[in-house]
Amino acid sequence: MIRLYCFEHEGVPRHAAEREGTWRLVEGDIFGEWSEGPEIPSEGARVLAPVQPSKIVCVGLNYKDHALEQKKPLPEEPLLFIKPSTSVIGPGDPICVPSWAGRIDHEAELGIVIGKRAYRVPLQETQDYVLGLIAVNDVTARDLQNKDGQYTRCKGFDTFAPIGPCVAVGLDGRDLSVRAYVNGQLRQDSRSRELIFTIPELITFITSVMTLMPGDIISTGTPSGIGPITPGDSVTVHVEGVGALTNRVVLQ
Repeated sequence: MIRLYCFEHEGVPRHAAEREGTWRLVEGDIFGEWSEGPEIPSEGARVLAPVQPSKIVCVGLNYKDHALEQKKPLPEEPLLFIKPSTSVIGPGDPICVPSWAGRIDHEAELGIVIGKRAYRVPLQETQDYVLGLIAVNDVTARDLQNKDGQYTRCKGFDTFAPIGPCVAVGLDGRDLSVRAYVNGQLRQDSRSRELIFTIPELITFITSVMTLMPGDIISTGTPSGIGPITPGDSVTVHVEGVGALTNRVVLQ
C-alpha cells in the first residue's frame, strides 16, 4: 500500500508517496502516469488536502445504527447530497463555525477518491475507477438541517469538509475501522463492513446519475455517535489504514 500526501514543497503543492514511513517525491500526475522520485524528509512538512475535488458526493443514512439514531427508516436506495469544493480543507486547517448557525456536529466517514472520469460504471468494473481511500469529516449544522429539511446549506459552509491526511492506494475498504474523537474522547466507533450500500454499489449508483471526475470524493456515510463540536475543540477522524485527520474548531 502507498499513501499519497500533498504538502508544501519549496513554496508549491507537491505530492509525496509514503511507504513504511519513507516519503518520496512524486514525479508526474497522480491521476495519470507518475513515479517515485528522490527520498525527502517528512519532518516539519505542512500537509495539505491531498486532492482538490470538484465535488464531494455524500451518502446519507448509510449505517443502520445512524438511521436508528436519527429515527429514520433504512433507505431503499442511496440518499445523495453534494458538498461543494469550497467546503474542502486539509489536515490542521480550522473548521470555522458561524456563531448564528446553532449546533454543529462532527460526522466521521470513509471516503473514496475517484481516479479517472467515471460515468455509468458497471458494478464489476468499479475498482478500476478508484484511486484510493481517504478520511472525511462531514461537518453539519444540525439545527439548520432540521429547519431546512434538505442538506445544501447545513453541509455546504466553507471549511465543512475536512479531508485527508492522505489517499491510501491499494487499501481494501470492505472492513475498516471508522472513528471520531473530540478532544481525545472517542465519539464514533464502527467499521465499514456495516455500510448498507457497499463501495462498488455506491460507485455504480452515483455514476448512473452524474459524471465523477478525477479527484472527486464519495463520502460513504457516518455511523452512530454524531455529536456537537464547539469553538476550542479538536476533532479527529481516524480511518484504519488511512490515518488521523485532525482539525480544530474556531468561531467564524
